[in-house]
Amino acid sequence: MTTIKTFLLDDHRHCDDLFAAVEQALARLDWERAATAFASLHSAMEQHFVAEETILFPAFEAKTGMSRGPTEVMRVEHAQMRELLAAAQQSLQARDADDYAGNAETLLIMMQQHNMKEEHVLYPMCDDHLADQSGALLQRMGNQLKQAVGYHA
Repeated sequence: MTTIKTFLLDDHRHCDDLFAAVEQALARLDWERAATAFASLHSAMEQHFVAEETILFPAFEAKTGMSRGPTEVMRVEHAQMRELLAAAQQSLQARDADDYAGNAETLLIMMQQHNMKEEHVLYPMCDDHLADQSGALLQRMGNQLKQAVGYHA
């Protein structure tokens, strides 16, 4: 059976691959491909955030009574990454490679740090506390992720 950690770790890797696709397109100065790849990245990350914020985190908080703990930190970081995604999108639309690179570098560092906290702390806690609900939670989160542009199977 797939765990919450494995399921969401796989989605983190998918977002990493989409991030790399934007970088590869920009290395060739293929602005159109970069914009398309970025749209997929932005959508995938947003659906990931929504799945956590509306499905996983509320279930964890209800089960543990912890609403001011790790989920609160993750929500704050999601908001920061949303701001960076918006800034990066504006840079791409303006075809400003230097500005995009700065936003993308900050976003990448934040994604890496955020993912480490989720993968090594929060997701194992979710697996421990939500084992009796994991099947239903995984199905609901999977349905949410499928709403992303260019969803991966």
